[in-house]
Amino acid sequence: MNDSVRPPFGNFTTASPALEVRDELAAPVADALETWGAREAAASVLYVDTDPEKADTAVFCAAYDAPPELSANCVVVAAKRAGEVTLAACLALSTTRVDVNKAVRTHLGARKASFAPMDTAVELTGMEYGGITPLGLPGSWPLLIDEAVAAAPYVLVGSGRRRGKLILPGWALTRLPGAEVLTGLAG
Repeated sequence: MNDSVRPPFGNFTTASPALEVRDELAAPVADALETWGAREAAASVLYVDTDPEKADTAVFCAAYDAPPELSANCVVVAAKRAGEVTLAACLALSTTRVDVNKAVRTHLGARKASFAPMDTAVELTGMEYGGITPLGLPGSWPLLIDEAVAAAPYVLVGSGRRRGKLILPGWALTRLPGAEVLTGLAG
């Protein structure tokens, strides 16, 4: 790996352009980077190698001196209406919480919305729990991004695995397939 790349924040031993270390990523994430039509966005993604035992947000931020306000969580939501289930991913800063009961439910036109079961999220994304990321999600899913994430100069997200994280500009996330920036998604 190329350790001469310097990430914009944090204290990481190794950082590399994610396109150069695709083997370190979950397969759907590596594929998404490789085929992402927004080439400038794909080239902006950095991979930082991290300990999988320190993947949970609070522990991670403390261990790697990563600002929580630049760390984002990607959660999978199941929205239901008339027996139909729509899955979506929501991306919000770790210092906030996704408003599943109002913002997500209303935006998706659902009667009820809740976090998808862990097994469902893992199986359908092809990613590890604790590493689910907005890159490489199933193409039919909406990706709802809180406006604060889109406005952030850089954001830390999962790599699809518990080992390692990705750092990329907030604007790059808005160029992912299915991405929609929402005001009030999280608070």
